[in-house]
Amino acid sequence: MNAKTVLPAAVLSLCAASCSTDSKETRRERSPQWKDGKFRNPEPMKNDFWLALKGNFTKSPITVPPKPLPVVQVDSRQFLTPPASGLRVTWLGHSTNILEIDGHRFLLDPVWAKRSSPVQWAGPSRWYEPLIALDSLPALDAVLISHNHFDHLDRGVVEGLKKRDPRYVVGLGLGETLEKWGVPAHRITELDWWDSAHVGEVEIVSTPARHASGRGLFDQGKTLWMGFAIKADSHSVYYSGDTGPFQAATEIGKRLGPFDFTLIECGQYDPAWPDWHMAPEQSLSLHKAVRGKVMMPVHWGLFRLAYHSWKDPVERLLAANSDGSATIVVPRPGQSIEPTERQELSKWWEGI
Repeated sequence: MNAKTVLPAAVLSLCAASCSTDSKETRRERSPQWKDGKFRNPEPMKNDFWLALKGNFTKSPITVPPKPLPVVQVDSRQFLTPPASGLRVTWLGHSTNILEIDGHRFLLDPVWAKRSSPVQWAGPSRWYEPLIALDSLPALDAVLISHNHFDHLDRGVVEGLKKRDPRYVVGLGLGETLEKWGVPAHRITELDWWDSAHVGEVEIVSTPARHASGRGLFDQGKTLWMGFAIKADSHSVYYSGDTGPFQAATEIGKRLGPFDFTLIECGQYDPAWPDWHMAPEQSLSLHKAVRGKVMMPVHWGLFRLAYHSWKDPVERLLAANSDGSATIVVPRPGQSIEPTERQELSKWWEGI
């Protein structure tokens, strides 16, 4: 990664999406997703309060692991050697990943907080400590944030990265939050669905998703949620962000696919709110719809946000793929893999 050559290009490319003469408020209100004062999904989202209440009494007895997981402590020195294949991912649990692609490096939905909650004395707590210290992270070309829920956007991370002054690529409306936390406006690029920006030589495209946003009572739907297509010289990656099943999946595959690698949300689902997240079978279908080659399930393995067993997501996913029609990789938390290279599937979760 050559900062002298990459950064000037990044400045010019990101400015195309963030330095518009339109105000951020104007861009938000012009969005096709903005209706009646908030962002809305083209497809409705079902919520069954009574079924959700009932689920509390029928939940799995192992919604959290009964013993410590076999995590890998990340050695920051490994990032000094670029991946031989040009593509490497380090899964830090849930949806937090370090993605290295053709000489560029991105941090996806970083969460180091003890709890996925507005307060750190209550709420879902993480199952293991962060696997690499914030100040040990390698150099980053940008931080990509799919939406502002607490399990995807951690204020402590944003404030902890201030000295590095990274760039952020986020959905419409989220820049205001980052600015309040001390991120300079010129370091933030806001995207609407299908918008794109370049970070160095990598094109980042915002992709539709069926979800929601909000960190409190009064900001629901005020910022946009999305996935990402990350398209570099030799490789392309799709990250779904959080989403329920949505009709635009096939269009993503047609317009932006195929993808060498997909990071697909697979976990924290419930019949009471079937449109907020996907069941594992639906996650596999999304991978195929966007024309992915290798799939890695994310959004599991760190927080309990639903009533299913902690390892239900990966077990159901592999059962759905019993015909071997998709190539699936499941690293241990903290493990780095090159997904386009041959991987042996180690079922490390068994017996826990």
